[in-house]
Amino acid sequence: MTINEHISRFAGLPVTAFDPHLDVPADPAAYAWRVDTDYDGGAELFKLRFDGLVNADWAHRVTALVIGEWGEAYDHTAPIDALVAAADRLPALRALFVGEMTFDEQEISWIQQGDVTPLLRAYPRLEILSVRGAEGLRLEPLRHDRLRELTIESGGLPAHVVRAVGECELPALQHLELWLGTDNYGGDATADDLAPILSGTRLPALTSLALRDAELADQFAAAVAGAPVVARLERLDLSLGVLTDVGGAALLAGQPLTHLKQLDLHHHFLSETMMDRLSAELEAAGVELDLGDAGDPDDDDRFISVSE
Repeated sequence: MTINEHISRFAGLPVTAFDPHLDVPADPAAYAWRVDTDYDGGAELFKLRFDGLVNADWAHRVTALVIGEWGEAYDHTAPIDALVAAADRLPALRALFVGEMTFDEQEISWIQQGDVTPLLRAYPRLEILSVRGAEGLRLEPLRHDRLRELTIESGGLPAHVVRAVGECELPALQHLELWLGTDNYGGDATADDLAPILSGTRLPALTSLALRDAELADQFAAAVAGAPVVARLERLDLSLGVLTDVGGAALLAGQPLTHLKQLDLHHHFLSETMMDRLSAELEAAGVELDLGDAGDPDDDDRFISVSE
């Protein structure tokens, strides 16, 4: 899998590129506004566009914002300070995506993030936060009462970020998605690091959990199989990783998963026999099971879907 296209919708809204010269939109809240730069414009163009948006007389009505390439993102950290400074001009912001870039703009492992904690503090009414890239990414444990969806996409998510997520008090969080990646790109989290998340104690509203793109997918599947949080999930996603029959057997041997609405395992290395077993137990119970993109279970060169 390569990230080769920009998203066309975010937070249920069509994504529209901001242009300082555009006409005043009839309803600014009807769009997710994209702010980015290009190779020729660099950081100066990004600043021009970002300042143009936050200083527009209708900025107070913007509900969703998509931050793309901010100018040499491989060498410059995300514009978190600028976003924090603009919080008083974006009081209606409910959804934010930081780092929405394609692979031909920046490889996911190149994107320089920073400490996203100030973002959550500056926007206490934020409901959706998506982050792409984990180089330099930091998060301090905090409480946020409104956040419903948190997604961190990476080719390697550091253990300290995973632990910090688990230590946050997020009473409204319904969907948590972590791309755990490979140790080759900083993804050093283990099942022990996921334990606070899997206990569900600080995530009482969680109904959708995605632990994606994991080199240690078998280890995480075994941890999930006995995790207290699973009993109240509607959707479980262990896709894009190196899931083998070891992980598949752990899922079948653990607590029942027949209450799930969806189980996504696509991009895996399960045998035909294991796929048949999973289908027989889960699809018969009405679970929507995705076993697409099957790799060769005998191939020693197994790989996650997104790394560099």
